[in-house]
Amino acid sequence: MATVTEQENIKVIVFQLEDKEYAIPVTNVQGIERLMHITRVPRTEKYVKGVINLRGVVTPIIDLRERFGLPPVEQNDSVRIIIIQLDDMEVGFVVDSANDVIDIPVSSIEPQPEVVGIKEEAFISGVSKIDNRLLILLHLDKILNLSE
Repeated sequence: MATVTEQENIKVIVFQLEDKEYAIPVTNVQGIERLMHITRVPRTEKYVKGVINLRGVVTPIIDLRERFGLPPVEQNDSVRIIIIQLDDMEVGFVVDSANDVIDIPVSSIEPQPEVVGIKEEAFISGVSKIDNRLLILLHLDKILNLSE
């Protein structure tokens, strides 16, 4: 009987913005928090909502809707802040909801399709079709490039 080699998977957190599902590797996620009071910081980009004090750590908060040029929505109970660690930076992303944690087979990840006119195009590293879901994988380093 032939042994089945285990397919390489990436464990990701899936979250929602509007009607699309996005994915971030679990290795970059420090936690998922309910929306809390955000202290505004003057002279920052519009998508930088401000900072929160999370267990004694001051963490900048980025509204991904704003970053991707999506229309704002009314805050509700499903809104979450996903705390991301990238290199030495810790930052929070405001998302519509954080859905689940799943394994994506590396072989299912395709390069980003060429679509002209999508503002978030530069932030997409690839897409993966899992069952009937289309997951958009994000380039965290490009989202966090605050020098634009």
